Amino acid sequence: MSTPPEKAVPAADYLIAPSILSADFACLGEEVRNVIASGADWIHFDVMDNHYVPNLTIGPLVCEALRPHTEAVIDVHLMVKPVDRIIPDFAKAGANVITFHPEASEHIDRTLSLIRDNGCQAGLVFNPATPLDYLDHVMERLDIVLLMSVNPGFGGQSFIAEALNKLRAARARIDAYAERTGRRIRLEIDGGVKGANIAEIARAGADTFVAGSAVFGAASDSDPHRYDSVIASLRTQLATVKA
Repeated sequence: MSTPPEKAVPAADYLIAPSILSADFACLGEEVRNVIASGADWIHFDVMDNHYVPNLTIGPLVCEALRPHTEAVIDVHLMVKPVDRIIPDFAKAGANVITFHPEASEHIDRTLSLIRDNGCQAGLVFNPATPLDYLDHVMERLDIVLLMSVNPGFGGQSFIAEALNKLRAARARIDAYAERTGRRIRLEIDGGVKGANIAEIARAGADTFVAGSAVFGAASDSDPHRYDSVIASLRTQLATVKA
């Protein structure tokens, strides 16, 4: 099978990707529709296996059930080990982007190829203590790099400040690669992102922002527009970086 277009997602604009880990699981379809209608760009889909991380969340059947509720990109973050077996299932279920942790794969290059061969964009995820050295060998197969600014496993954690330095280092590598090849790779951040720090995170180099409790925890009523103000606030903060 052919690989997906390398620039299917524009690289110039900031993207906000609310994590449904913090959404109301009793009405996920409605939550997804509402948060996209309020201005979010992607839906971040956290998959945990109670093995690679100490929590158990959702799988391909939930992704498949959500797919008819939105045309937005579904960004699947696999926190599972081993990882290869489940990738085709998520691709078939409607994922657009699939990322995984290098520690969860026996052959990283092969896993990235598997994702792309199944028609999805592919990315690596780096825990706070995972070195960026893996990037040196697989940049040509990457569409996105995701840095964790918390230790994965649970939502609602506080941002680890050292992630800013790691973002700067990753941005330097990505920009150097883009200068050599003309191909852009997104740089995503996940963990503790909120209005008070999103501008600083963007200045460090992130262009895609996962926000879970900061978005879904912002309101608890049934108003479909209840996420408008929090997403608008994030956009306002990001506009100060681009100005």
